[in-house]
Amino acid sequence: MAGSRLPRQLFLQGVAAVFMFAFASLYMQIPGLYGPDGILPARRTLRPQGKGRWPQLWESPTLLWETPLLGLDTAQGLELLSLLGTLLALGALLLHQLRHLLVYLLLWAAYLSAYQVGQVFLYFQWDSLLLETGFLALLVAALRLPPRHKQAQGRLAGVPPHEDLPFWLVRWLLFRLMFASGVVKLTSRCPAWWGLTALTYHFETQCLPTPASWFAHHLPVWLHKLGVVATFLIEIAVPPLFFAPVRRLRLAAFYSQVLLQVLIIVTGNYNFFNLLTLVLTTALLDDAHLAAASGNSRRKKTPTSWPKALLALLLELAVYGLLACGVVHCFGLEVDWKQRTVHSKTTFTFHQFSQWLKMVTLPTMWLGAASLAWELLTALWRWTQVRGWLQKFCAAVQLSIFGTATVALFTISLVPYSYMEPSTHGRLWTGAHRLFGTVEHLQLAHSYGLFRRMTGLGGRPEVVLEGSYDGHHWTQEIEFMYKPGNVSRAPPIVVPHQPRLDWQMWFAALGPHTHSPWFTSLVLRLLQGKEPVIRLIQNHAPRYPFHKQPPTYVRAQRYKYWFSKPGEQGRWWRRQWVEEFFPSVSLGDPTLDTLLRQFGLQGSEPDAADASSCIGRDEAALLWERRKDDPEVTSTAACPVIWIRE
Repeated sequence: MAGSRLPRQLFLQGVAAVFMFAFASLYMQIPGLYGPDGILPARRTLRPQGKGRWPQLWESPTLLWETPLLGLDTAQGLELLSLLGTLLALGALLLHQLRHLLVYLLLWAAYLSAYQVGQVFLYFQWDSLLLETGFLALLVAALRLPPRHKQAQGRLAGVPPHEDLPFWLVRWLLFRLMFASGVVKLTSRCPAWWGLTALTYHFETQCLPTPASWFAHHLPVWLHKLGVVATFLIEIAVPPLFFAPVRRLRLAAFYSQVLLQVLIIVTGNYNFFNLLTLVLTTALLDDAHLAAASGNSRRKKTPTSWPKALLALLLELAVYGLLACGVVHCFGLEVDWKQRTVHSKTTFTFHQFSQWLKMVTLPTMWLGAASLAWELLTALWRWTQVRGWLQKFCAAVQLSIFGTATVALFTISLVPYSYMEPSTHGRLWTGAHRLFGTVEHLQLAHSYGLFRRMTGLGGRPEVVLEGSYDGHHWTQEIEFMYKPGNVSRAPPIVVPHQPRLDWQMWFAALGPHTHSPWFTSLVLRLLQGKEPVIRLIQNHAPRYPFHKQPPTYVRAQRYKYWFSKPGEQGRWWRRQWVEEFFPSVSLGDPTLDTLLRQFGLQGSEPDAADASSCIGRDEAALLWERRKDDPEVTSTAACPVIWIRE
């Protein structure tokens, strides 16, 4: 692969930008989510176990253990970490001097600290992805780039032999993310994905649609089905090209991934997730391409012999031809010239796909291993070209450290990657399992698999909160800023912010309220009129119907929502009442008190602390047990992580 100095700088800037968005978004929501009057107070999550300082920090790695030394409670410490993380990430984004190993180590440690106390509101897949990417960023940042005048003297004069090793891990992470995301759509047996109709529901039923989602939803069905075929192509067939020896194939893979992510950004509010995925795609670029794209290329192109150029061209044509034939064969593509449509259908069975997956999972691991071996051999060859015994010794030490770290992280990642194919996971080297088990609490590697199953096929379920002063007149609906509510309000654009309460409201609507214990705490805080929680719902007080006096009674109804049809003026949604989601309760109500005790949300402080896991990691475990056949929630490393569909 050509030089990667510019892509690495772009990657480090991108990671800094995503950290900035993530910390800033979280900072604004901490009082309502984790403050003393929040939904799930963070102080309940950190309980000393009577162990030493370092064993305690290793088992639960968070800097928030030290907040009492500063005279702060856990929520205040979390605010301080988020604020410092935002400022530090902004500095790394703007200043080259701050793109340093120590800075990215602090960013990763700060976000890991927040993750440890974030409970269910921080158990999203992109939080795990950011932690893994952030750790890779500190390895990439450890490669201090030489001054430009040294680079001008020749590639080997100022560039360390191991420069591409950590950055290769970014490419491997991108491969795992995209390939698994495509595979799980089919292993889930979701009829919408297998019937190629997923996009006819997706734009309407995703958590937070954008205005463009309405227009995308009303595109012709044949175009939706073709979009699903394109998704499978980009997520399953294209990722192996990330390791292609032909540069133009890698660039073609890069642009296909960018296209997919941009379309998702336009048609859905997935906060910083797609931006982070775009940052990962920088690992497919090289200096020559970025310099040419910016018009700053000063290097003379090295002439390529015609046999080599011809061989590369033939390989490209063979790959494109194979992809085209494979898509036509697997999805039965037929052009209807009369109706000007393209017909498509899945022509393979679940059993055939399972057999194929069993056949290719291990080879994809060997593909990664072969690509890594090539990078290691290239680094070793560069080391042999280093002149001077002292320089050679220093380069050997660095190569040993970075080479060992790269191989170790690759080995660790094989364990969660193999989750998608159980038989391969069982045959994996036991040493990899032991190594992964040793460090899994550090969130260094995760299994990924986006958007496995479409929910809301009969209409998107939506929970609507209502308040009343007398328990009889329920005329005041409590409308959230971002999630659908008022049928006349256009869907918002909130990227890169993630309103975490709105996201959890989407998950809560998929089942009974008892599967979302935090919802009872939300109702309690609304009855108490707690301002931090109210600001999560409406940051403009007059828009909150009970801003002058808290409601005496609160209840929740479940509705089904559909996009309005073309021609319906002034309406974005249609809705229909389904059932009561949460009963009418007031402060002191026996039903409310029973639920609070059941979920450990009421009582003395020790009881609340003991029950904190019920609304944190154990709540996610409960969700996993309840939905282990449901793709929205699954288990990865140290704890279950919420999985989001497309």
